[in-house]
Amino acid sequence: MQKRKSILLLARADHAEAMRVAAGLTIFGHQVRLVFMTAPVAETPENVRHAELLELSDIQPETTVSGQELPHVGAAALSLAMIKSDAVISL
Repeated sequence: MQKRKSILLLARADHAEAMRVAAGLTIFGHQVRLVFMTAPVAETPENVRHAELLELSDIQPETTVSGQELPHVGAAALSLAMIKSDAVISL
């Protein structure tokens, strides 16, 4: 039996792909935390579809970008999340 892992997914270059991967990782029972970085998430049809996957997967995304509607994660909190996670993935 595989151990449930805590995975931190940093969405840096491709927000849509990061959402898809985050939702997929929950299929294996992993706890996934998704943090958007570098820019606001664009309101594209693809991102809207992937945001629905996040809802179905019970993932509540966060962001390092100030001024967004999502919960904000500061540098110290992000560093702590990296330390506490079993794995960190950057996309």
